[in-house]
Amino acid sequence: MSRKERILEMLLDEPNDAFLRYSLAMELRKEGDHEESVRLFKELAYDPKEKYVAAFFMAAQQLAEQEQIEDARTLLRDGIEEARNQKNLHAAAEMSELLAELGK
Repeated sequence: MSRKERILEMLLDEPNDAFLRYSLAMELRKEGDHEESVRLFKELAYDPKEKYVAAFFMAAQQLAEQEQIEDARTLLRDGIEEARNQKNLHAAAEMSELLAELGK
C-alpha cells in the first residue's frame, strides 16, 4: 500500500484531520497533480475554523513554480498575516523571504 493510499484510508476515519489533509496535498504534489494539491492546500489555508499556516507557503511555492506569480503573492501576503496572528514568526519570515524573491 502506498503512502497516499494509507493517508486516504486514514482520512476515511478522520476526514477533517488537517495534518492528514496536508499530507495528502504533499503526496499529490509529488505525483505532479498540482491542481488538486493546490486546491487542498488552499482549503487548509483558508479553513474558517483554523487556518493551517504551512499550507499558505506550500500552495504559494507550487504556484510560483507554475509561473502563477500573482496568485502566489496573494497567498503569501495572506499567509504572512495569518502567521503573525498565530504568533508563528518563523513561518511569517519564510513566507516574507519567498515574497521578496517573487517581487512585491
